[in-house]
Amino acid sequence: MKPTLLILAAGMASRYGSMKQIDGFGPNGETIIDYSIYDAINAGFGKVVFIIKEEFVDNFKAIFEPKLAGRIETDYVFQNFDLKQFGIEEEIYREKPWGTAHAILSGRNVVKEPFCVINADDYYGFDAFKKMVDFLTTEVTDSNYSIIGYEIGKTLSEFGAVSRGVCKVDAAGNLEEIVERTKVYPKDGSIFYEENGEEFPLAFETPVSMNFWGFTPAVFKITEDLFREFAQANKDKPKAEFFIPLIGENLVKSNTATFKVVPTSNKWFGVTYKEDKPYVQDSIDQLVKNGTYPEKLWN
Repeated sequence: MKPTLLILAAGMASRYGSMKQIDGFGPNGETIIDYSIYDAINAGFGKVVFIIKEEFVDNFKAIFEPKLAGRIETDYVFQNFDLKQFGIEEEIYREKPWGTAHAILSGRNVVKEPFCVINADDYYGFDAFKKMVDFLTTEVTDSNYSIIGYEIGKTLSEFGAVSRGVCKVDAAGNLEEIVERTKVYPKDGSIFYEENGEEFPLAFETPVSMNFWGFTPAVFKITEDLFREFAQANKDKPKAEFFIPLIGENLVKSNTATFKVVPTSNKWFGVTYKEDKPYVQDSIDQLVKNGTYPEKLWN
């Protein structure tokens, strides 16, 4: 059974100012999602599930169905504010969804095979998809999951400091913890993070999470239980978010599951602000020019 790709595409994109999930970056208006799905198909994924807001569905189908028909199975699930589906009767006011870990619960009724989760607005590269397929078809179990580890030096921005989930890895290559460093930047040929006004160095090859996780469907029940606890504990915190690393942290610290940190040498790039768009377009243009992708992706 081929694994499934879950794409997190329900975000509001408030800092970008428009729906960056379906904005065009390639030479013929290709989205970043197009390149992820292209790599996923070539790596061996059998289905793609878009996690979106329900009001996005017509736009997504119009953009992706003509390209993907006959190439890969597709499905659409909706992230919403309905808590009753999780057994929570109390109404909790939110302006934004509950976060990435809550989003993957949207796929629990359609995903029956090993799967991976990625962001819609991040470029990951073929190597990451191939390594994830290999893991999901040969190594994954209900107690052995994975995360793709990027070298931090290949994930930084030219436009300022970034936040990165720095992975601490044990001798066996498994995740011990993820520490969120909220201000990481290059300086004088080295990499630093800032904490409490002090600078600390980071090695170029330090592994970081860019939200590329591999699971089995067993994680849905675990996530649902954790989400009920999180929602109750944070009902008076409208900006609190239930992120995927919280699942990883819980499973690792409770010795319920291991996460193999699978290294990739691919360069990551993504889009957060409108100012990022020219850089992303240029990066894709270079990948087309060096033959990584055809100029017309789906011809």
